[in-house]
Amino acid sequence: MLGYRASAGYPNVLGMIMAGGEGSRLHPLTKERAKPAVHFGGKYRIIDFVLNNFINSGIFKIKVLTQFKADSLIKHLTTGWSLNRMLGQYIDPVPAQMRTGRRWYEGTADAVFQNINLIEDENPDYIAVFGADHIYKMDISQMLDFHRRVGAVATIAAIPKPVNEAAKKFGIIEVDYNWRMVGFEEKPEHPRSIPGRPDMALVSMGNYIFNRNFLVRELSDDASVNESSHDFGRDVIPKVFPDYPIYVYDFSNNRIPGESPLQNAYWEDVGTLEAYYKANMTLRDVVPEINLYNEDWPIRTAPGQSAPAKFVWDGEGDDRRKGEALDSIVSGGCIISGGKVMRSVLSRGIRVHSYATVEDSIVFSDVEIGERSHIRRAIVDKNIRIAPGTRIGFNLEEDRKHHFVSDSGIVVLSLPSRGPGLSA
Repeated sequence: MLGYRASAGYPNVLGMIMAGGEGSRLHPLTKERAKPAVHFGGKYRIIDFVLNNFINSGIFKIKVLTQFKADSLIKHLTTGWSLNRMLGQYIDPVPAQMRTGRRWYEGTADAVFQNINLIEDENPDYIAVFGADHIYKMDISQMLDFHRRVGAVATIAAIPKPVNEAAKKFGIIEVDYNWRMVGFEEKPEHPRSIPGRPDMALVSMGNYIFNRNFLVRELSDDASVNESSHDFGRDVIPKVFPDYPIYVYDFSNNRIPGESPLQNAYWEDVGTLEAYYKANMTLRDVVPEINLYNEDWPIRTAPGQSAPAKFVWDGEGDDRRKGEALDSIVSGGCIISGGKVMRSVLSRGIRVHSYATVEDSIVFSDVEIGERSHIRRAIVDKNIRIAPGTRIGFNLEEDRKHHFVSDSGIVVLSLPSRGPGLSA
C-alpha cells in the first residue's frame, strides 16, 4: 500500500528538491524553461520522477527550490500537484527569495541555507535533499531505514558503475566495508573501487538524507567560509566525513514492487542532449529499462485535458495514406492523419499529416508536421509548425545553418529561431 510510511509514529521527514539549476548542457531545450520542466516520455516532465519517488515512499511534505526560468515549472507544480494540506501534505514551489542577501543560490548547500526558515518552521526529524534532474525510481523510505539503522548523521545515495564507465565523468565516493564514507574525488581519472568489487566504483547520485540538527549546524558553518562554493558534494560533505558518521546508501539494493532487476537498477542523469535522447528512446522498447506502466509504483503528472489519440486513413486502393505508429509512444490528443511514426515519443496534441514520416524523434506538445515532411533523429520543441515537404536530419551541415545539432547529430528544432519550413 503506497504511503504506509506516513502512519503515526514514523519520523517527520521534510523533502527539499533542488530544481534551480540553469541546465545549460540541455540547451536549447532550456532556453525558455528550467531543466526539471523539460518534457519527458510524452506526457511527463523530468521533475515528475523525483516527485513520485517522494509520494510513493510516503513522504508528503515537499519544498521545491526553484530559481532560473521557473515559470513553466511553477505552473506545472501548482496546476498538477496538489496534496491535502489539511493533513499536513504539500508540494510547495519556493522561488529564490534572497533571504540572506541580494544574491542567487551559489550552490546546493547555499540553496538550503537561504531557506533554512523552512526547516525551522517544519521542525522535521530528517531532511531529504534530492535533485530534480534524474530519471529513476527509488523508495526513499528504504534509504531512510538504512540511515537510521547505521546511526548516520548524513547518508548519500550512490549507484555502482563500472570503473571504466565512471572515470572522468562522475563524483566518486570511497567507502569502507561497512559503507561508511572514507573518501571523495570529483571525476577522477582512476576511480577508487568498492571494497570487494574491484571492477566497480560508487557514483554519487546527489541525493542526501540529513539529521536536522547536524544539517542546520553545518550549513551555518559553511555559510561563514568565504572560500567555499557552498555545495554539498564539493564542500560540506568532504569537510565533515572524516569526523562524523557519513554513510553511503547502495542504490542497487533499492527494490520497487513490480519491477525487474534491470528496472530496479535504472538511473539516468539526463543533463546532456545525448543522455536525454537516450533515456526517452529506451521507453520504446518492449521491456523498457524505465517502466511507466507499473501500477504498484505509479508515475503521476499534471492531468491533461486532451482527447484520445487517433489514427486515420487505412491506405486502401490507390490512396496509400495510412496513419500508423510503430514502436512508439503516442500521447493523448495526437492525430496521425495518413502519416507514419516510427520509434518515436510524441507528447500531447501532435498532428502528423499525410505522407509525413517521424522516426527516432522526440516531439513536444502541440506540434504540427506538414504533408510529406520527413523528420529523423530530432527533438522538436513545443508549438512549432513544420511546413509540408520539410526534411530534417538528412543533411546535418544544412541543418546546422538553421538549428542546433548536437555532437552525435541530434537536431533540435526550437523557437524563436526559425529555419526553412519552421514557424510558430
